Amino acid sequence: MAEQTIYDFDALSIDGKPAQLASQRGKVILVVNTASQCGFTPQFAGLEKLWEDYRDRGLVIVGFPSNQFGGQDPGSNDEIAGFCQRNYGVSFPMMAKVDVNGAQAHPLWKWLKSQAPGLLGTEAIKWNFTKFLVGKNGQVLKRYAPNDAPDSLRKDIEAALAA
Repeated sequence: MAEQTIYDFDALSIDGKPAQLASQRGKVILVVNTASQCGFTPQFAGLEKLWEDYRDRGLVIVGFPSNQFGGQDPGSNDEIAGFCQRNYGVSFPMMAKVDVNGAQAHPLWKWLKSQAPGLLGTEAIKWNFTKFLVGKNGQVLKRYAPNDAPDSLRKDIEAALAA
């Protein structure tokens, strides 16, 4: 069996439509678990800036809301979408709310965690705004902590785009 890539996974967009990650083949993808009521929520602005700066060069940012950390994204998908647009002008793709940890974790998140374990080899997502950078080959390049500001990822994004 061929090694799995991000292109083997599907999700639901925040408006309930199927989203095949295979449609992003050959692009660099930044996957982020998001929340609307978190101390890191202002990172939406930085993520949107990365999207604006690099989307024409092949970067795709995909946000996955999750309510698993402190109940910080309790709203419906429609409410979350409205919040992100209204407060941060988010135009990058947002998916429907998912679990990123536990038995009900979305299969993509199970795969991401297995490909790039966190501190001391733990796979669990610790908090909102954990980020995974995926290269053009569909493989995880790096995992970033929630407190890693989007702007600090620019060098890695540029290297991935140039690869």
